[in-house]
Amino acid sequence: MSQNRSWWGWGTVEQALTSQEASVLVDRVSSLLPTHDFTDHQPPDPRTLDVAPPRLTPPQALAGLFSSDAEDRLSHARGKAFRDVARNLHGDITHVPDLVARPTSEAEVVAVLDYCSEAGIAAIAYGGGSSVVGGVEPRFDGPAISIDLARLNRVLEIDATSRAARIQAGVLGPALEAQLRPAELTLRHFPQSFEFSSLGGWLATRAGGHFATLYTHIDDLTESIRAVTPIGVTESRRLPGSGAGPSPDRMLLGSEGAFGIITEAWMRLQDRPAYGATATVTFATWTSGVAATRAVAQAGLYPSNCRLLDPAEALINAGEATSGGLLIVAFESADHPVDPWLERTLEIVRGHGGTVTNIRRREETPEPGDSSSAWRSSFIRMPYQRDALARRSMVVETFETACTWDRFDSFHNSVTSAAQTAIRDICGAGVVTCRFTHVYPDGPAPYYGIYAPGKWNSLVSQWDEIKSAVSQAIIDNGGTITHHHAVGRDHHPWYDYQRPDVIATALRAVKRTLDPQSILNPGVIVQQSAATN
Repeated sequence: MSQNRSWWGWGTVEQALTSQEASVLVDRVSSLLPTHDFTDHQPPDPRTLDVAPPRLTPPQALAGLFSSDAEDRLSHARGKAFRDVARNLHGDITHVPDLVARPTSEAEVVAVLDYCSEAGIAAIAYGGGSSVVGGVEPRFDGPAISIDLARLNRVLEIDATSRAARIQAGVLGPALEAQLRPAELTLRHFPQSFEFSSLGGWLATRAGGHFATLYTHIDDLTESIRAVTPIGVTESRRLPGSGAGPSPDRMLLGSEGAFGIITEAWMRLQDRPAYGATATVTFATWTSGVAATRAVAQAGLYPSNCRLLDPAEALINAGEATSGGLLIVAFESADHPVDPWLERTLEIVRGHGGTVTNIRRREETPEPGDSSSAWRSSFIRMPYQRDALARRSMVVETFETACTWDRFDSFHNSVTSAAQTAIRDICGAGVVTCRFTHVYPDGPAPYYGIYAPGKWNSLVSQWDEIKSAVSQAIIDNGGTITHHHAVGRDHHPWYDYQRPDVIATALRAVKRTLDPQSILNPGVIVQQSAATN
């Protein structure tokens, strides 16, 4: 059944929180913040907004590829970060693309990009529009075209022998998996945005996905990439591995549309899992939970899921009351039962004081009170909950990062303290949560949640102040400004601290070479004068 994408917030209109769900959510949050004003503010009707007319008229030969519809342009103007949602709710419609292009082939991508290059028009690649870092917003003066790749949405070829497929970049997660299913294969890359994000977007942002260990990023699943640049088409050779100089794929992975528009890629696939088991473990202290998780990460067991939730996160999103934290750990395989791996993992966590509260095999139906199932359901609904709270003047957003195990304790204390201080100073009160989204032998990827009472007319400025304080604490304490959400425009000030200066110089040279007119997504990855600025 067809559903309507929300122009102002996450996902579809039909999947937004029901009145009953919103009431339950407000009751839960108001128990923590009883003095907050939870008045609901309805999003504006996009037809009532005064969208500036397009400043561009495309060539007649390409006119059929373009849309100048105001609502279409609005829906391509921003991603889905809190500040995007808050601005949309307030009817702030600055920086809207002049046109939306929908090419149906790589040749048409080339034609659109040629037009942009010749006319000095900014060109922003758009996949599913789920960016949470300002990655698809034309945040500059001058005309811009959003190049929506949704019509490049097919699995073109499957190599079952090598377990790989050639896939067009515009395909969204569900459609990709549906096309692989008849071959009993899967990419097995399921970010939270899975339903509304594209393969090209995952590649361009170096997205993190399904696996909490081992194959954590889309990089690990990429065999070769093909992309269109203003100076020509580039395609890397399909190989399982190569030591021939710097990897050409690495130049495009994480490039966020600044060096080229990815049109297709060969991706490494998996057999669909037949075996699986999930366990939940509680801890009396956060310290013991962290130690147990590190031991599992360093044991070479490589669970598919290994997510540690602190007590606040466990209570809010898994319904589990615990004094130290909740660990959700899971294994899966297409080849063999996973019980020995799970049993060894449970030996490790019990050795650190963990209490196993539930074990569920893949074929078993979740029982009432199963924390792992409650967490999964909440995880999928989190963006809709965020939007419902934003409508009620709550500041609700996340920070994700990574650091090494040796500095985690001090890092966690510093970042948590900075977040608590910021929300207290800016909003008066609030809650900070933490969970590990991915874990490595040398460190975790902590993900911090912010829940704070805002003021309706100050939501964006309040969030920007909190964002700045916490982001600076992350960088000052040796973390990365982003583990899997990309840089975009929102993270760029701190990315400049993280990226070595000589590499910045090299990237500017790459930009000048591949994009001489500096039209490709100006303002991301490299800050450089552009014809559109």
